[in-house]
Amino acid sequence: MCIRDRPAPALQPVLQVSARWGEQRLGQVRDAFLALQEEDPALEVRWDETLRDLQLRVMGEIQLEVLQELMERRFGLEVAFGPAQICYRETIAAPAVGIGHFEPLRHYAEVWLRLEPGAPGSGIAFTSECSTDALAHNWQSLIETHVLEKEHRGVLTGAPLCDVRVVLLKGRAHLKHTEGGDFRQAVYRAIRQGLCGAKSVLLEPWYDFIAILPADQLGRVLADIQRLQGSFSPPEIARDTAVVNGSGPVATFLHYAAELPAFTHGRGHFSAVYGGYRPCHNADEVVAAAGYDPERDLENPPGSVFCARGAGYPVRWCDVPDMAHLK
Repeated sequence: MCIRDRPAPALQPVLQVSARWGEQRLGQVRDAFLALQEEDPALEVRWDETLRDLQLRVMGEIQLEVLQELMERRFGLEVAFGPAQICYRETIAAPAVGIGHFEPLRHYAEVWLRLEPGAPGSGIAFTSECSTDALAHNWQSLIETHVLEKEHRGVLTGAPLCDVRVVLLKGRAHLKHTEGGDFRQAVYRAIRQGLCGAKSVLLEPWYDFIAILPADQLGRVLADIQRLQGSFSPPEIARDTAVVNGSGPVATFLHYAAELPAFTHGRGHFSAVYGGYRPCHNADEVVAAAGYDPERDLENPPGSVFCARGAGYPVRWCDVPDMAHLK
């Protein structure tokens, strides 16, 4: 089967905030943001039903100011935003096999997937090494759909999974009891089970930036870039003006566009664009602060469901390989 994928978009939001709308109706506020999302590819609007939270993903803090103005001018709505949070991602550093089994009473599906590291920015890709003699083509197509239809969660912080190639190794259906939704459950659980046993990597968004400043401030700016975990090319100097091209983590450079003009008394300018995701510079700190436990994430369970004595029962992710029906 040929490789198919869900590519990562060229514009990826790097910040997430929660919207606040006071006494105004949620439906009206959400519809207005969705209308703006249709016009702006750098805006993502999400509603978390569990937390009752309207979440926006944006490219930067300036975009939030623009959104606030548009909501008031076009829709007559006053909104505010909570603290900005970095949009982290997760991937894996080495291949791992995940097994998902879903067998409550009168249901059945088992899936084995190999998870492989993908190229940066490649999104989620799928291919199959499973013979159609072992698992019919229609079931394999369904498995592919379930791999690509969802934003899967990593196991370090619960951040979205990216840059992973998912390979179908084998699977099993029941002639009488298998329904389409059974393979959805098996696929989701197989990915999560594989991630629990894999070497996961936390990724953070980076900016590619250009700083234009007075030449006499160059030393300070270069020191700032190093302090903020960034890197830069050799500066270009023409008369009394210096130009620095570089890159750095969004988390550390988020406010530098305001800091540079301040200490250069308005003579300096800093602009940045999305520069992709790279391994997080302070991953241990971010993971510890998240306090995420993949086994307590009830919406994304890593374990499986097996059947005994006419009833389904849960099996922890680490015990699934010993219980799996396929070998």
